Amino acid sequence: MKYMNRKIDNIDDDEDPLSGVANLFDAAMVFALGLMVMLLIHMSIPELLTQADVTIVKNPGQDDMQVIVKHGTEIETLDITEEMVEVEISKTLGTIGVTPDGRRVYVPASAGG
Repeated sequence: MKYMNRKIDNIDDDEDPLSGVANLFDAAMVFALGLMVMLLIHMSIPELLTQADVTIVKNPGQDDMQVIVKHGTEIETLDITEEMVEVEISKTLGTIGVTPDGRRVYVPASAGG
C-alpha cells in the first residue's frame, strides 16, 4: 500500500497540452512527401527526382500544347505557338514517319534506310 500513494516525480504538471500537435504535423509532412513520390512513380516519370534530362509534351497537337524540358536541376517550360519562323537548316538528323495505325517512327539519317 505504501507504493500506491507515492507521487511520480518525473511528471510535469505544467506541460503544454498542444505539444503533441507538432508530432502530428511532422507525420503529416512525411505522409505528404511519400504521396508525392508515389504519384511520380505511378505516372512513370521518376526521372524528375533524379539528375536525368527529361522532356515532357503536354497536350500534344492541341492549341495549348507545352513542352517541359528538364536539364539537371533546371526546368524550362516552352509554350508552342503557330507563329512561322524562317531558319537555315545546316544538317538533317533523321526522318519521322507515320505508320498506318498512327504511330510515329524516327529513322536516324545515318541508318541508311
